[in-house]
Amino acid sequence: MDLAYPTTPFGRRSMTLASVASQAAARACPEGRAAHKWKVFRWATEARDALGVSDRALSILNALLTFLPDTTMTTGPELIVFASNEQLSSRAHGMSESTLRRHVQALVVAGLVIRRDSPNGKRFARRGRAGEVEQAYGFDLTPLVSRTDELERLAAEAQRGRRDAALARERVTILRRDISKMLAVGIGSAVVGDWASLQIEFSRLSFRLPRNPAHDMVRRLAADLLCLASRVGKLLETHVEAEIQTGNATQCDAHLQRSNSDTIILIEPPLEKGGGTVDESDPPKRPPSKLPLATILEACPDISFYSRHGISGWPDFLAAAETVRGALGVSPSAWDDARSAMGNVDAAITIATLLQRSEDIKSPGGYLRSLTEKSRAGRYSIGPVVMSLMQRQMRAKGAQGRRSAEPA
Repeated sequence: MDLAYPTTPFGRRSMTLASVASQAAARACPEGRAAHKWKVFRWATEARDALGVSDRALSILNALLTFLPDTTMTTGPELIVFASNEQLSSRAHGMSESTLRRHVQALVVAGLVIRRDSPNGKRFARRGRAGEVEQAYGFDLTPLVSRTDELERLAAEAQRGRRDAALARERVTILRRDISKMLAVGIGSAVVGDWASLQIEFSRLSFRLPRNPAHDMVRRLAADLLCLASRVGKLLETHVEAEIQTGNATQCDAHLQRSNSDTIILIEPPLEKGGGTVDESDPPKRPPSKLPLATILEACPDISFYSRHGISGWPDFLAAAETVRGALGVSPSAWDDARSAMGNVDAAITIATLLQRSEDIKSPGGYLRSLTEKSRAGRYSIGPVVMSLMQRQMRAKGAQGRRSAEPA
């Protein structure tokens, strides 16, 4: 059926410019051009997002293709499928007629199928004396042949996009892991830097990705994480270079020890110039672990409720820890052993972490004694514990912010 103008649909269906364009492309397709129908269908499946069709619409297209007797599609009246709705529904695994019509229309809008409606809207074919199809009314699949090159290109782009997205997701996972461990090293090793701000920024970039995120979103997230990783890595490298220049790199390495976690790195408290240990009677201005007080209070905010006038310095913090010790039921002997093994400040920080995790710890006194033994053996570092609690606080704040942003 060679028509020099666009055909219109039967009944109340309106004509669209997209239908005009697809019919024009079908008329421009050279006579005798051929395409492998299952290859074309596979390309259309790969490019379904770009074409704007769903998997249900593709199942209808698959059913239409099964009515073509040959695997090779050649332009001509043989590409018009005039099967009834009942036959199409049977080959589309029992799809209802209303759903069938809706997804057929989606194929028409996408330019994959052209309606060739008869005067009464019925689908049928008129054959010649030799049995050949002279005129057919139904669904014309010529666009699948005329758009073969386009469908192949769209499929390749879709495959490349999914591959790039998978690589970007892998990059995001690796960067998050690297940043988390670098932050643990920086905080636990008392590297100079604004670690609280870096931790907040990292928490902001640690949201859960949706199941099928947009490619641009994943790429932007990977770029932001890469920038953050570079900044954190630069702080660590600068610290290492400074240690080498001052000749303390060997001494620093000698003090590095690991606890149970792979990410925990402990730097032992420095000795006084006279060679003796740090005097525990007066609390130092900075703790042996060198964690900032602001960081500790952000990770363990509950200890602030045990201070009558608030915590503005280390003396207030130590006094609050003494109160918390009694509230948790830690015996004076266990408290004295912890201060002897860890030092006053690290023992107080440990008490703050026990308070923050009180719901998870059944016996704070026994747990503190266990940590005391680990500290004596050099297998305990408070830095990663504080960082873990800080991450928990950031996740809780993020979840609370998302809930408040949801409409009531």
